[in-house]
Amino acid sequence: MGRNTTNTKLNKRTRIIDGAIEVFAKMGFYNAKISMIAKAAGVADGTIYLYFKSKDDLLISIFEEKMTMVMDVHLGALADCDSATTKLQTFARVHLNLIKNNPALAELLQIELRQSTKFMKDYHHERFLSYLNIIGDIIYEGIDSGEFRSDINISVGKIIFFGALDEFATQWILNQPKNISIEEAGDQICKMFISGLKK
Repeated sequence: MGRNTTNTKLNKRTRIIDGAIEVFAKMGFYNAKISMIAKAAGVADGTIYLYFKSKDDLLISIFEEKMTMVMDVHLGALADCDSATTKLQTFARVHLNLIKNNPALAELLQIELRQSTKFMKDYHHERFLSYLNIIGDIIYEGIDSGEFRSDINISVGKIIFFGALDEFATQWILNQPKNISIEEAGDQICKMFISGLKK
């Protein structure tokens, strides 16, 4: 009985998160109502407050859960790479393919998340920093192995690389540029970035 209760709670929480992703992406964070999320999740309005304190709290919870999933996907893909260059190329492809294959979640994380004042000002972005550190670790590996130049500032490098991917992802969501595929864009970003890292 205890296990069934736990499974029911997890199922409701998952339905609420999935419903929120759908509603936030469709309506926008500010226009989304708890009642809309409840309807999409198939639960009563009040049920949402049993799991989340507020709409902002729900948004942040989505970010934390999905970033954990994203990091797991990246680490799995990187495990088979044999060089820092290959790892950066793989990271870019995985990052942009996740955007392409999960449009509602991508819009939420790229656009709507940044509309939350609580997220932007008050939230401690440990998972995002861990995500950036995956890039930083790859650059460090390349420097340590002699593959990349030794005068590279890793803190700056990881932000530049992520920033390029992030900005293209945002433009792709908003405009979906017709002159280049998201895969080609990832390869171009890598080519330009890696050429600056090489000796």
